[in-house]
Amino acid sequence: MKLGILSTAPNCYSTRRLKQAAESRDHKVKVLNTLKFSIELAAEEPELYYRGKLLSEYDAVLPRIGASITYYGTAVLRQCEQMDIYTPNTSSGIGNSRDKLRSLQILSRHDIGIPLTNFVRDRSDVIPAIERVGGAPVIIKVLEGTQGVGVILAESVKSAEAIVETLRGANQNVLIQRFVAESKGKDIRAFVVGDRVVASMRRVAQAGEFRSNVHRGGKAEAIDLDPAYERTAVRAAQILGLRVAGVDMLEGADGPQVMEVNSSPGLEGIEGATGLDIAGAVVDFIASQVNFPELDIRQRLTVSTAYGVTELHIPDGSGLVGKTIQESELRERDITVLTLNRGTSVISNPKSSRVLEPGDRLLCYGKLETMRDLIPDRQKRKRRTKIEQLDPKALEELDA
Repeated sequence: MKLGILSTAPNCYSTRRLKQAAESRDHKVKVLNTLKFSIELAAEEPELYYRGKLLSEYDAVLPRIGASITYYGTAVLRQCEQMDIYTPNTSSGIGNSRDKLRSLQILSRHDIGIPLTNFVRDRSDVIPAIERVGGAPVIIKVLEGTQGVGVILAESVKSAEAIVETLRGANQNVLIQRFVAESKGKDIRAFVVGDRVVASMRRVAQAGEFRSNVHRGGKAEAIDLDPAYERTAVRAAQILGLRVAGVDMLEGADGPQVMEVNSSPGLEGIEGATGLDIAGAVVDFIASQVNFPELDIRQRLTVSTAYGVTELHIPDGSGLVGKTIQESELRERDITVLTLNRGTSVISNPKSSRVLEPGDRLLCYGKLETMRDLIPDRQKRKRRTKIEQLDPKALEELDA
């Protein structure tokens, strides 16, 4: 395999370890400065130039794109995707993860635990937002901070309001987030490669600090990850379009709470804490997947006139409930079931004997007109009642 590592820091620990791991496995590897690429666009011939010369053939690229060059870096990576060069992390996945608001918006429609979060702009909405997340203390975050920078604990409503106003005055967009008190000063980093967690550690903040980032003096220790946390980490990374990711979670009273999914996770802290060859796991995964470049299904399949991809929901009372996929006669109607989503499980290429249940979601490819007839009228989203929106402590008081 010929691997390119997209990085502007060839001497940093993570880049050196990845290069070393690839070379020790007899792969050809080169660190490519992300900012030295030029992109050429032409019909049927997307090309990349590196340092003024046409880029040679690569089987895969591993992006290590810093936050400061996200736009240009993802543009280069997107060009690699159009050239069918495999990448474990897609350009859209990196864009999704790099924006804290966007990543939480995407995760919020799935059964993934996240801290209750509000995003507001108008000054008059700040106090109501603080109240909605449970009141002070609250966490205030800038949207694109890294390594704990731009994460502030506001102990009172007044200080929170002042902090938000100051950051907004500096043209910073901010999130107001519930403070998960039971996890104060510690979090979990799960390192996801493909469909498994290859290493995990608990990070504990130094005295007087609530941020547990190693870059801020936090201490790291290897842990055996609870299966619920492992499932959450893998699903969060995959939902965002990442196959190599560091998933940061708080240990909430109700289980894992995903804080952030990092698309360029550092190796030094977690390799040091666990003693594991994580760089090797990343390289091995890329080598196993190199023949399967990332495809934008909608981009490729909707080229066919009148055909496309959509998701069919099977509501309670549907005539399809209790029938097998074969009995549903979808195939006879020129509709192919690609995946079946049931709860938190995803069943790929389900067998025709699979019985459909209420709540199932079928990702299908077929004639759009035919599938349109199978989609029920949009149902109004069930909203939380005022009782459900209350703080857990308030609910306990009502029960009492």
